Amino acid sequence: MLDIVLYQPEIPPNTGNIGRLCVSNDLRLHLVEPLGFEISDKQLKRSGMDYWQYLNLTIHKDWNELISFFGESRNYWFFTTKTEKSFWSAEFQENDILVFGPETRGLPEELLNQNPQRCLTIPMLGKHKRSLNLSTSAGVAVYEALRQISL
Repeated sequence: MLDIVLYQPEIPPNTGNIGRLCVSNDLRLHLVEPLGFEISDKQLKRSGMDYWQYLNLTIHKDWNELISFFGESRNYWFFTTKTEKSFWSAEFQENDILVFGPETRGLPEELLNQNPQRCLTIPMLGKHKRSLNLSTSAGVAVYEALRQISL
């Protein structure tokens, strides 16, 4: 099983879509506060549809609580546009943790700087590019990790 972490997510439909992705693939979802919405938000539930009740969800008050929950020994992968290392070069394993930042600013520089060997980007080929939508990025990353793990 993989764990998906959304660090301070801001847009309810993205989190709802990722929750649905998690339920559909037996993944756990972790949200690190503060959240940019209420967990009872109608848009969140609408995006998650009737899957939300089956979601394995844990909410952490901050990054330190998340680290205490998992410990240091797990493989954390930090998805960011601020690295050149493609996610295709990663060797994903069972129990890895895929970490995504908030939609408007991404993961904190401090976190990325502490983990440069674990920072990954999803290559974009278009010339007018900034970043992919959060739920799209999570879907791309999850299915690549699952492809590798299930081989």
